[in-house]
Amino acid sequence: MELFSLSSLFLVTTLLVFYISKYVLNKRNQRNCFMLHYECYKGQDDRKLNTETCAKIIQRNKNLGLEEYRFLLRTMVSSGIGEETYGPRNVLEGRETSPSLLDAHSEMDEIMFDTLDKLFHKTKGFVSPSDIDILVVNVSLFAPSPSLTSRVINRYKMREDIKSFNLSGLGCSASVISIDIVQRIFETRENSLALVVSTETMGPHWYCGKDRSMMLSNCLFRAGGSSVLLTNAPRFKNRALMKLVTVVRAHMGSDDEAYSCCIQMEDKDGHPGFLLTKYLPKAAARALTLNLKVLLPRVLPHKELIRYAIVRSFKRRTITKGESTSSGIGLDLKTGLQHFCIHPGGRAIIEGVGKSLGLTEFDIEPARMALHRFGNTSSGGLWYVLGYMEAKKRLKKGDKILMMSMGAGFESNNCVWKVLKNLDGKNVWDDSIDRYPELSKIPNPFMEKYDWINDDTMSFIRV
Repeated sequence: MELFSLSSLFLVTTLLVFYISKYVLNKRNQRNCFMLHYECYKGQDDRKLNTETCAKIIQRNKNLGLEEYRFLLRTMVSSGIGEETYGPRNVLEGRETSPSLLDAHSEMDEIMFDTLDKLFHKTKGFVSPSDIDILVVNVSLFAPSPSLTSRVINRYKMREDIKSFNLSGLGCSASVISIDIVQRIFETRENSLALVVSTETMGPHWYCGKDRSMMLSNCLFRAGGSSVLLTNAPRFKNRALMKLVTVVRAHMGSDDEAYSCCIQMEDKDGHPGFLLTKYLPKAAARALTLNLKVLLPRVLPHKELIRYAIVRSFKRRTITKGESTSSGIGLDLKTGLQHFCIHPGGRAIIEGVGKSLGLTEFDIEPARMALHRFGNTSSGGLWYVLGYMEAKKRLKKGDKILMMSMGAGFESNNCVWKVLKNLDGKNVWDDSIDRYPELSKIPNPFMEKYDWINDDTMSFIRV
């Protein structure tokens, strides 16, 4: 009887250890978030916004005077945007003042379905549309009914039990927010596949007024988007490109100036558009600082954090009253991060982030080149930056990438990825990567062709 009891106890203990180990292992696997593939949108040549096309669009706006033309010239020359970005069809066809619902749907269909078709083609053999468990679509300025997620589900005949999320109003940082949502769902659903589609509708929201703070969006934003395939299934680990390390989100919506520095509204004449105020750089800096205070201790080595604490403490003791306590962030980010994927929101944002974090020209090159080639494509912009790094064969196994995004709200949403294999796949940069970064150094043709607008003798003429 005693032998039986000991045998039973041993069996029960063994089974208990087995099931606990299995539970812990499953939980660990569920916390994983692997990136299997990503695709970025590239438009047809007839959608390119070169200098001549931009000039024709500007000249159609009868609300503009000479000073507005001069402002637009200065903005375009200093924007960092090149000659090959893509615009919405209704604007290129001269219908920016009267966009239709069909224009918005057509723009979204072209971007979403182009990237998803390519993604499913490249993952054919191990992932099909019917395998997708979670779908997240983020488009800030267009929320039709049925939703865009329903449109994707209908197109690809996805399963009836798919978990779908349609996000709007989140601005340029919506892609990282979507990834955060997916990884949280992964914690409760094992062996799942998720799609994140990030884009923006530009055509129906083209600004046709003369408010300078609202004209900026026409100069910076361009058509683009991305689709990303994620999983927590261990069986796909060997196929994965990267693994998510951490996600951190910071929201400054309680601050009135931060909340209103990037906002959709109508101007005094009733023209709808997007207002970008002078407070935006300050809001971005504050939000990024709040975010990095949480994120960096998770990814930098303890040795660097201790060094920073000692140096900062010493500076506080020796600094004279009235002096700044530090210049820049003070941390050596290269001790724990190898690449920096900055949202290509504009040249000032890219250079400002680079300077504040102590980054080199090499570090910010991918963001600058993405801005030059594709413009600010809102929430999809980060993936063009990542694509540049891959096309230049910079991403090696074990490297860590910091993705930094900022958006209306005001929000700073960042994440870190770990590269699982050397990456050199073909992507959206294939036809232009050999021309960069040299192509971006060519002087902006707007200045050469339209510098006559700055002539003082033109002041009495309405262009």
